[in-house]
Amino acid sequence: MERFRIKNVFSDGIAGHKITVCGWVRTKRESKGIAFIALNDGSTQDILQLVIPGETPAFQKLPHCNTGAAIKATGTIKDSPGKSQKIELEVSEIEVFGDADSATYPLQKKGHTLEFLREIGHLRPRTNTYGAVFRIRNIIADAVHEFFQGRGFIWIHTPIITSSDCEGAGDLFTVTSLDFDKLPVKDEGGIDFSRDFFGRRAFLTVSGQLEAEFLAMSLGDVYTFGPTFRAENSNTSRHLSEFWMIEPEIVFADLNDDIRLAEDFIHILCLKVLEKGESEIAFLEKFYKNTSINELKVLAEKPFVRISYTEAIKELEKAGKQFEFPVKWGLDLQSEHERYLTERVFKGPVVVTDYPEKIKPFYMRLNEDEKTVAAMDVLVPKTGEIIGGSQREERIGVLEDRMRQIGIPGENMEWYLDLRRYGSAPHAGFGLGFERFVQYITGMPNIRDVIPCPRAPQTIKL
Repeated sequence: MERFRIKNVFSDGIAGHKITVCGWVRTKRESKGIAFIALNDGSTQDILQLVIPGETPAFQKLPHCNTGAAIKATGTIKDSPGKSQKIELEVSEIEVFGDADSATYPLQKKGHTLEFLREIGHLRPRTNTYGAVFRIRNIIADAVHEFFQGRGFIWIHTPIITSSDCEGAGDLFTVTSLDFDKLPVKDEGGIDFSRDFFGRRAFLTVSGQLEAEFLAMSLGDVYTFGPTFRAENSNTSRHLSEFWMIEPEIVFADLNDDIRLAEDFIHILCLKVLEKGESEIAFLEKFYKNTSINELKVLAEKPFVRISYTEAIKELEKAGKQFEFPVKWGLDLQSEHERYLTERVFKGPVVVTDYPEKIKPFYMRLNEDEKTVAAMDVLVPKTGEIIGGSQREERIGVLEDRMRQIGIPGENMEWYLDLRRYGSAPHAGFGLGFERFVQYITGMPNIRDVIPCPRAPQTIKL
């Protein structure tokens, strides 16, 4: 079937041409021997108006062209006399693929709350809001690959099933083939995972970073872009149990190289959204007020401020503001602190570096002061942290000491230590939660609205 996507109908300047389009009916109205259908096929934010004259065979198909119906329409593109659109399709033929019962179809011509639309996740992409969000998601995903591929990175696929906990938080999903009604038990108590499928306990991954490190130490600069999982019982507007992570790893590089890469990355992603998704951003700005084209332009162009964690604490201490969470050197920054720095103090994106080693993972490089590590977080207004990264500890003795201090068994990480035994080199990387970034760009109030099938505590409908 040859058809024009509606996006191309508006962009190609094909007035006078006979074409075929397919899509779903948004609305239908009839008036004095003529009918009008608003059609959308998901390729664009725009609606194509179909004009069906009463004398055409297509007019007889109107009883089956209810809101929600999937149809094919053939006709001639003409200039539109209406003010809301430049062109319209004068239809001569209609084929109905699937009608929709107008009495029960959930998406009527009225406003629907996002909470209601989450209950019909299989239909919500047909709305203007979710169509815009998922097209922007696609633009950003495409830009991720374009950015790294253009800089010589190799895209690698790290495992979804793993035996390690990269972040050390313990909030992991266990993967098992054991029969829950007949779980094997060790003599000293506890489940005997040696009888499980892999011969040891396995989890869904929380990060591909550790595997990316050994690939980077062979292939050079690499990046991952895939699903990760956290069993954290956080039922908030910013947390998902399944989400996608972008994790580059660069070799022969230090923290400054890592920061430059992260800044360039954010700039380019914002530029691509402005270049390819301006109409979607304009729609979301109009109806939700949480994003704006001007804000994205600033983020795409403005250099990031760099401060140390110690400097950040000093700024917060002199704020004269009562924060919900305490401000003290040695405690992690909370979202309210990060937003204060970006929105009130520096009025733009901020990179905070050199965090206390006790609040960061074992693999981050210990600084000369032996109190902080070569870590960095990129903070943005309205959200706070959007990227977390570090220079990795490449000195085997220092790494082993830190692992002993926090109780990580060396025998489980011999392969990781081997990277320091054989040809160790300075390297660094960061992680960007894809949905968190899409949420920031689109301004959607809940992260569950930027992924097709959200996974969260007590939520797995589709």
